[in-house]
Amino acid sequence: MTPRRRFHRSLLRSLLGLSLSTASLVAATPAGAQTPATAAPVPATLTVSAAASLTNVLKDLGARYEAAHPGVKLQYNFAASGVLLQQISQGAPVDLFISADEETMARGIEQKLFDGASRRDIASNQVVLIVPAQGAVPLAGLNDLTGAAVKRIAIGKLATVPVGRYTKQSLDAAKLWAPLEPKFVYADSVRQVLDYVARGEVEAGFVYSTDAAVMADKVKVLQRVDGHAPVRYPAALVAEGRQKAAAGAFLAYLLTAPAQDALGKAGFGRP
Repeated sequence: MTPRRRFHRSLLRSLLGLSLSTASLVAATPAGAQTPATAAPVPATLTVSAAASLTNVLKDLGARYEAAHPGVKLQYNFAASGVLLQQISQGAPVDLFISADEETMARGIEQKLFDGASRRDIASNQVVLIVPAQGAVPLAGLNDLTGAAVKRIAIGKLATVPVGRYTKQSLDAAKLWAPLEPKFVYADSVRQVLDYVARGEVEAGFVYSTDAAVMADKVKVLQRVDGHAPVRYPAALVAEGRQKAAAGAFLAYLLTAPAQDALGKAGFGRP
């Protein structure tokens, strides 16, 4: 056999072996199984830390967003804005932060925890005075809170709960803070204030109008409370967030007409 024919025979054996190996691999692959190249992508998990007063509406908006964006999974952490800021400063993995006040956001930007250039206001709100819907002490307004029948008034903690600071501004303006201070029961969030009033554990409390609407069958709005700074909800990307693109896209969505309409139906004002 000539060297040329030996070379051709060796080449044919190699090609045949390669064909058989490929066929064996295909046969060993279960029907319907996906190869890495065709596997469905893992959704990007976007972690949002937001003010407690946004709980209901943000969950609703998130569900709509996930339905329209299968590649994104939203994960929430709702609490008082100041508590959320503390968590982020201690390294909590968060992508987007939404506060119930400008002061907390400003502190975070100053500490370089948030991307100041990404900051956007997404909504506004109003502080109201509420009482239990059933068995409430007869009250006509703020001044009646000084009466002996009112023994406990729920407000948010001043250091961490924005509604508490708004409440203090209003009561200071009405010259009622000092006489009412001995009656205060301090809550960890605006939703805890709402719960205290709804359960009748206090005679009155200060929450946002949107919170009162969530439990309209258990609490009654006595009056709108003015004299405080405008209640705005600023949002910003977290500087150390891992999903900046997804966080930016969701923040942009919150400013769209459909999202703003949903916020409006929940009782929030325009930014």
